[in-house]
Amino acid sequence: MKKKKKKSLAARIRIWFLIFLVPVLLVMTTLAIVVFYVFNPEDIVHTIKETPQQLFELEVPKENIPLYKEAAETYGIPWTLLAAHHRIETKFSTMDPMLSPVGAEGHLQFMPCTFVGWQHPTCSGKGEGEISEEEKTDPAVIKEYGGYGVDGNGDGVADPYDLTDALYSAANFLSKYGAADGDLETAIFQYNHSETYVNDILHYYHLYEEQFKTP
Repeated sequence: MKKKKKKSLAARIRIWFLIFLVPVLLVMTTLAIVVFYVFNPEDIVHTIKETPQQLFELEVPKENIPLYKEAAETYGIPWTLLAAHHRIETKFSTMDPMLSPVGAEGHLQFMPCTFVGWQHPTCSGKGEGEISEEEKTDPAVIKEYGGYGVDGNGDGVADPYDLTDALYSAANFLSKYGAADGDLETAIFQYNHSETYVNDILHYYHLYEEQFKTP
C-alpha cells in the first residue's frame, strides 16, 4: 500500500508540474512573438549590442574634436550631438568592419539610399538599394537623387568610409531634420527610428555637453 501511495504522489506531482509548466511556456512564447513583431529587429540588435558597453564610457578621441566642431558649425548643430552619434554608431570608428548586417556603411552608418538619395531607382525597403560604388560616392549623383552624402574634405568624393565626409553627411542630415532648430529628438529619431536609440544618443550628448562645457 505504501508503494502505491508513493507512486500516486509522484504522479500527482508530475501532473501539477505539467499544469504549471504549460501555461508558463505559452506565455513566454506569446511574449517572444509580440517582441519580434512589435519592435524593430534593428532596435533589438542595437540594445543587445550597446547595453554591455554602457557599463563603461569611451573617451571622445581628442583628435576628432576639431572635425566634429567643423562639420557641426557648417550645419548649425551642436558638435557634441555629432560626437554622440559617432560614439553610438561605430564606437568612434573602432568597429571592424564598419558595415552592419542590414547594409549601413561607414563611420556614421548610413544606409546607401539615405546617403545617395531615395529617389535612386533601386531604392526601397530598408534602403540598401543596388547602387554602384561609383554612384555611391559621386556628389553629382547624390545631388541628383537628393541624398545626404557630403564631400566634406573637398576631394571630389563623398565617401561614408572617410571620417570627414561621414561627419559632414551626418551633420547635414541632422540639421535638415531639426537639430539646427534645437529639435534634437526629432532629428535623432529620423536618423534611426528607435526610442532606445534616441535615449542612447541623448545620454551621450548630455554627457559630452557637461564634460566639455565652457567654464
